[in-house]
Amino acid sequence: MEVAAAARADAELTAALRAGDERAFMRLVEQLGPPMLRVAMLFVSSRAVAEEVVQEAWLGVLTGIERFEGRSSLKTWIFRILTNTAKTRGQREGRSVPFSSLGDASDDEPSVDPDLFFSDGRWAGHWMSAPQRWDAVPEHRLVADETVDVVRRAIAGLPASQQTVISLRDVEGWGAEEVCDVLEISEANQRVLLHRARARVRKALDEYLGEGATTS
Repeated sequence: MEVAAAARADAELTAALRAGDERAFMRLVEQLGPPMLRVAMLFVSSRAVAEEVVQEAWLGVLTGIERFEGRSSLKTWIFRILTNTAKTRGQREGRSVPFSSLGDASDDEPSVDPDLFFSDGRWAGHWMSAPQRWDAVPEHRLVADETVDVVRRAIAGLPASQQTVISLRDVEGWGAEEVCDVLEISEANQRVLLHRARARVRKALDEYLGEGATTS
């Protein structure tokens, strides 16, 4: 039922855009503009360039709406225009996100530091010590601004492809299918990139919260 309702809403909005309904377009800009800017900034070097990318993407939406066939959601189609535009600008700036070559399921890059596991003997492959549990960490510390900053810095320090996937999944709240459709990557690729990104962010949080535990 929800899928059918979403499809009807998309069809109505598409018809309104094709008819030149300015109010419908402005509502769409208000709804999608902020996340579009955040996504564009993952690909380019500055907010100013990201704003130009968003404007160019909206122009692409208006000029291309007649060709929209509804094979994906309207949102996915719009964000695909955005990311393609952003990738082109990023490549001009020497900032590219090579999703086709990074994070492939066949890549053997470890998601977690292998030094955390026993390498031989009876317990080879097992954790030397279990990952830190956060149950005992006071809630006010988990949600503190400093903790949030640790997460932001950890995400900002990720390889570009991992940063983009975790930002879309865990910051913007997108589903796996949406991410795959917009970035044009496989489900396996998306899953590997997300797992590695989350593992690195988790490690940064463990280190930060562990330091607090030893100094408190």
